[in-house]
Parts: sequence; C-alpha cells; structure tokens
Amino acid sequence: MLNTKNEILNTKYEILNTNWEPKIIAFCCLYCAFAAADLAGAMRLQYPHNIRIIKLPCTGKLDLLHILESFHQGIDGVFIAGCLEGNCHFLEGNLRAKKRVEYAKKLLAEIGIEKERLEMYNLSSAMGGKFAEISKEMVERIKKLGPNPIKMSRYKTTEHTEGIE
Repeated sequence: MLNTKNEILNTKYEILNTNWEPKIIAFCCLYCAFAAADLAGAMRLQYPHNIRIIKLPCTGKLDLLHILESFHQGIDGVFIAGCLEGNCHFLEGNLRAKKRVEYAKKLLAEIGIEKERLEMYNLSSAMGGKFAEISKEMVERIKKLGPNPIKMSRYKTTEHTEGIE
C-alpha cells in the first residue's frame, strides 16, 4: 500500500515511463572538481551520462538561487563539488558554498523536496576516480528518491488539463 504523496506520484510515473533516468547538475569549481572530472574522462573512467557539469570559477560564487532554480526547472538532483576544505584557491569560497548548501537543504525540506537531492563534496584535482564514484552515488540516490516532486506536480497538473481548450 502506498502511504505518501511522493510514493503515489513515483509509482504513477514509473507506470507511465519505465525508462526514466534522473537529470543531475554538478556545479564544479574550475581548479579542483572540474579538473577531477576532466581527469576521470582522461583516465577513461565511466560515470553516468546524465550528469551535467557546470563549471564555476569557485563554488563560493554559486548563488542559492542557482540551486533552487535548478529544482524549479525540474532537475532531479544537484551536487556541488569544490576544493578540499582549507585548500580553496579563493581562500574560503568552498566554506561559503557549504553554508549555502546547508541552508538550501533546509529550504528544500520546508517546501517538500527531499534534502538528499542536494549534496556538497570536496575534491582535489587528482581525485578523478572519486568524481566518478560520487557521480554514480548521486544517480543511484536520486533513482531511489524518484523524479523531482516539482516536475511530477507539473505532470499531474497537465494531465488534468489535456483536451481542455
């Protein structure tokens, strides 16, 4: 028996679209995390195709609105990958990003989106294998959570208005 609204919506979505794959955005700092993603590619390490990387000069420049707008646009998961703590090229950018991510998680929970859809990681440029591992972990996590509830509510709304002119 289905108990929660998300379980009902996820089940409905699975019935209608059995080939669903999550869409995930990775906001990566140029100096460490993006370099780690590049290294993963150079090492021919496989990571999921549904990760879209957005390169930032520093994760400290990532605004809270970019995170929230990603979910509003229907992205199923977001992760932010910055320099190792204490090794930020812009001194404290990754620490500022960490605070923003924690705040964003609280906001997401308040509006009914699982906070597990958002995560912050710290990498060095030599951690290509770790980047691939994180990418796989995020895809599996989001697959368990199901589609973004905002996307599902839009689907539900359009389902009831089909054929109405």
